[in-house]
Amino acid sequence: MNRWAVPILLSWATMLPGNIDAAQPKWQPASGAAIEGQSLNNVESSNGIAIYTGNKSIIIVTDHKVEVRVFTILGQLVSHGNLPHGASILNINSRGIYIVKIENITQKVAL
Repeated sequence: MNRWAVPILLSWATMLPGNIDAAQPKWQPASGAAIEGQSLNNVESSNGIAIYTGNKSIIIVTDHKVEVRVFTILGQLVSHGNLPHGASILNINSRGIYIVKIENITQKVAL
């Protein structure tokens, strides 16, 4: 391999989406968000946590404070946050398949 190839590949890797930086999407209260359809997970067996999708967004409804992590399908952390009870929304600018982890729940989400 060319001795210049490694630094170039490393610089490209830092530009890939999913790196944690100041542009990381933030969770916000979902007071005005329309929640439609069924939850992606079984709410009864998920300790009162419901996961929904919207227009390029993930919506979490919970009756207690939870820690949420969202990953790309490749395992890159997209967002991490502690959500209060109620509805919270994460707007993601790109379509794709994401993995949402909340407590003992792991849910695949397609946007």
